[in-house]
Amino acid sequence: MKTSPRTLPDPGTLPAERYGAFLVVRRGLPLLVAAGAWLAALFHVAGRGWWMLLVVAGAAAAWPTFYRGAAYLRNRASIMRWDGLCVRSLRPLAKRLGREEAWILSFCAWHNHRVREAFATRKARRVLVLLPHCIQWSRCAAAILDDLQHCYDCGKCVVGDFMLAALAGRWNSRITNRSHKAYREAREQRPELLVAVSCTDRLLKGLVKLPETPTYVIPLALPHGMCVDTDFSIAHLRAAMEALVQPPPELSRIQPLVREA
Repeated sequence: MKTSPRTLPDPGTLPAERYGAFLVVRRGLPLLVAAGAWLAALFHVAGRGWWMLLVVAGAAAAWPTFYRGAAYLRNRASIMRWDGLCVRSLRPLAKRLGREEAWILSFCAWHNHRVREAFATRKARRVLVLLPHCIQWSRCAAAILDDLQHCYDCGKCVVGDFMLAALAGRWNSRITNRSHKAYREAREQRPELLVAVSCTDRLLKGLVKLPETPTYVIPLALPHGMCVDTDFSIAHLRAAMEALVQPPPELSRIQPLVREA
């Protein structure tokens, strides 16, 4: 007996990126310092040289936040080092204020926004999709780390939907159970674009550890806590792949997966 092909959720459009908090700090504060130093230079003639030096420093700190498109991709490694320093320096304060996760997600959203701009007109061809092993149902024995198609497609976790989407889209994808394995995969394959799904803490570490690789990130939902039966939006992932990635040739030949009971 054959079952009818299972349909995936409509990808729709990519959600808006909420990066205001990080941008205010990363761009707004240096510009505020530069503006204040400029005013001080106008009224404090004796120390004008020092004030003008502070103006230049503030403007230089804010300038990388204006890079777009190809300029952003060319300078991404240095941009990520400075942005990473900013987000990690203020993380303890955000934690004390109860806004740690929101602060990290704002940082992630800012770079998602810039990656989306960079690949808006020239879509990526070499792409690697990375997912954590914790999306698999904790009681499942399927060896998906060895081969994604070992999934039983029982519907108890999101792995079955991801497998169907990956097969239909011919995505180069990996599910890993260690962060260092994911970093090694990315460094060995050197994709034009990395699409990563993980918890907020791992997303931050990944962006900082792989500053040279443009990365679009999707946060996990943690209905049962860290690393246990986690979930994410397949529709969001599909929307990201459609918006940022060049479809492989002859994609129409790929047929929906049909399971035989």
